[in-house]
Amino acid sequence: MGQPSLISLISIRQIRLFLPSLSRLNPRTSGDYQREYLREWEDTEISKETKRSINFKCFSFTLKRNDWKMAGSDENNHNVVRHANIQGHLQAGGGKSMAPIGPNRRALRDSNQNVIGAPSYPCAVNKRSCFEGIAVCEEKASAIRVPCPITRKFSAQKAYMQHSLTVGNKKPTLAVPTSGEPLDLEEYDATNDPVPMFVQHTEAMLAEIDRMDEEVEMEDIDEELDLDIDSCHKNNPLAATEYVDDIYAYYKKAESAGRIPPNYMELQGDINERMRGILIDWLIEVHYKFELMDETLYLTVNLIDRFLSLHPVVRKKLQLVGITAMLLACKYEEVSVPVVEDLILISDKAYSRQEVLEMERLMINTLKFNLAVPTSYMFMRRFLKAAQSDKKLELLSFFLIELCLVEYEMLRFPPSLLAAAAIFTAQCALSGSKWWSKTCEWHTSYTREQLLECSKLMVTLHQNAATGKLTGVHRKYGTSKFGYAAKSEPAFFLLETRF
Repeated sequence: MGQPSLISLISIRQIRLFLPSLSRLNPRTSGDYQREYLREWEDTEISKETKRSINFKCFSFTLKRNDWKMAGSDENNHNVVRHANIQGHLQAGGGKSMAPIGPNRRALRDSNQNVIGAPSYPCAVNKRSCFEGIAVCEEKASAIRVPCPITRKFSAQKAYMQHSLTVGNKKPTLAVPTSGEPLDLEEYDATNDPVPMFVQHTEAMLAEIDRMDEEVEMEDIDEELDLDIDSCHKNNPLAATEYVDDIYAYYKKAESAGRIPPNYMELQGDINERMRGILIDWLIEVHYKFELMDETLYLTVNLIDRFLSLHPVVRKKLQLVGITAMLLACKYEEVSVPVVEDLILISDKAYSRQEVLEMERLMINTLKFNLAVPTSYMFMRRFLKAAQSDKKLELLSFFLIELCLVEYEMLRFPPSLLAAAAIFTAQCALSGSKWWSKTCEWHTSYTREQLLECSKLMVTLHQNAATGKLTGVHRKYGTSKFGYAAKSEPAFFLLETRF
């Protein structure tokens, strides 16, 4: 077998050093142990600094051993009466009576303060058994070890030293980095010696540490997935942060149950999808002139499509359906509702007050008074919050989704998907990359691949927004009030993406 390791060597030498002072456990004389210790200590192949440190620790322990012997005496505590077991019976005064300490003699309690690790006066010294003293030696020896990270260099050096001692090579010097910085050992890798088992265990341990670091990184990703986007509104009772997830889960179910048929125009005999587009483009301008809330516009379009999918309408009554749907939406969303006369005036007095009220009764009964429906605007507010959007992203997203309101072909997409695709397309246009965060994917429940088809259509609508006859949305978002969002560059690179 090879030479013992450095740590084991230090422990053996210390035990041999301290055993002579424990006479009850050693039949041999202390002088034999001292001579044997000095002979083997000189042959030990460790640095002088380490020997000096160990000797100092041993000296400290020897002084403490003397304190243990004096602890049974009354020299340090001459005013204290203690009990001791002497020859099987108890008597007062644990030791022989001592004269008071003279002026020319220093008390052991005073010299004990100069010893490292000794208890400070006036704390009493605790007695320890011989086995506890050996444990203290081991603990003191571990204190002189240099704190060095277990690196490939350090482990290879130790293995190389042990290998050299075994084959009888030149005595190696174990270079322990005092600064504690990890270094790489290239000299050892250049040798043809087989890799020792210690190096293999160290590499396995380092691999396990790397695997744990990867698990910590995955936990960081999971924390990103569970990003609490409502933390800033927890103290706002109007935000309803306790119920917001349940509310939007209900919205997702409601939009599936109340989907508008994407081909309902086939049931209409006198109107077509182009007439619908003209009506909605005009209503967007009316909504802007009246300075109504955003929710009113989206609810107006929803009421029109739902009514047209259930009831046939002639061409000359289509504008009446539009202004009546806006009247119902204003009564549901607005605080200050426009009067019927204003709506008649905006339609160039094409209808009378009686006709508006009759159409209102017809629509509300056809829809069964169901005005609480999830629209794209409701999902837009939630998804923009998940995307941590700024004002520029918000305006561009609303510009894209209002372009979709005019187009009949966009009815085949549910409102939640339209909202998510509008935000994704706006992010691509502003950043120039197809970036869709894990947080957005979590809260929208749509992946980037699911949004690409709708996003391509939005890019085409953005590209053709300034051309043709239906330019109401482009003119609206081309003003300073809406940040000139209509003048932004479309994300043309999305058109080149294949599914």
